[in-house]
Amino acid sequence: MKTLSKVYTMLIFVILYAPIAVMVLFSFNASNSTGVFTGFSLYWYKELLSDPATLSALKNTLILAVTSSCIATIIGTVAAVGISKLKNKHTQNAIMTVTNIPMMNPDIVTGISMMLLFVFVSAKLGASQSLGFGTVLIAHVTFNLPYVILSVMPKIRQMDRHLTEAAMDLGCTPFQAFCKVEFPAILPGIISGAIMAFTLSLDDFVISYFTTGNGFETLPIRIYSMTKKRVTPDMYALSTLIFIAVLVLLILSNVAQGDDKKKTRRAKK
Repeated sequence: MKTLSKVYTMLIFVILYAPIAVMVLFSFNASNSTGVFTGFSLYWYKELLSDPATLSALKNTLILAVTSSCIATIIGTVAAVGISKLKNKHTQNAIMTVTNIPMMNPDIVTGISMMLLFVFVSAKLGASQSLGFGTVLIAHVTFNLPYVILSVMPKIRQMDRHLTEAAMDLGCTPFQAFCKVEFPAILPGIISGAIMAFTLSLDDFVISYFTTGNGFETLPIRIYSMTKKRVTPDMYALSTLIFIAVLVLLILSNVAQGDDKKKTRRAKK
């Protein structure tokens, strides 16, 4: 049974990661063939970096991801702290249920509903352009918030509440107690939530597609437009760079969580 389980696990990993391995391999292909590997070359990476439309989409994506993740992290952290301080458990559970709706809702439903909302509000305000960077930013902050809150809430529950009370008994104001006691304790959760928000914003397509306007194109939308033509290895190179960026962020998140667990074990000892 152990051998069978190992074979099954290996088969699952092959199915999951074989397409990614093929994509990475053909991003270094010397020719424009997507079926025959003719030799190792960085040509398609050079072509990618010399494409102004792709570089513009990359800049837009990074600005959007950084801005939305920062805003979502600040709002989500404040919201998590506020929810944890509610005395009524039924109210707390109801707020958490409402908070999780954007995460559980299908992306296409969220994208279409937000697009209709933005168009409706713009028509009421008489705006000349209903969709753009601002609408995409609001949409990304909205679907990132639940992930930040769910990352911070467990750290708040693990924290000893008596430490905050002791800090205030020793003369700290509630804000000072939060900065000196609560914030360091929940910082790993904040970092994990920020990385998760940045990753989700970086590779989102569906919601961005419905809420963006003319003149603002993100990297996933750029990739989608490239697939309408003949697929060339420069798209493989672009997808490879995105995969590496997400992989690095996940490794950093796991390292941060591992260090936090070690500190918690040492504190208990």
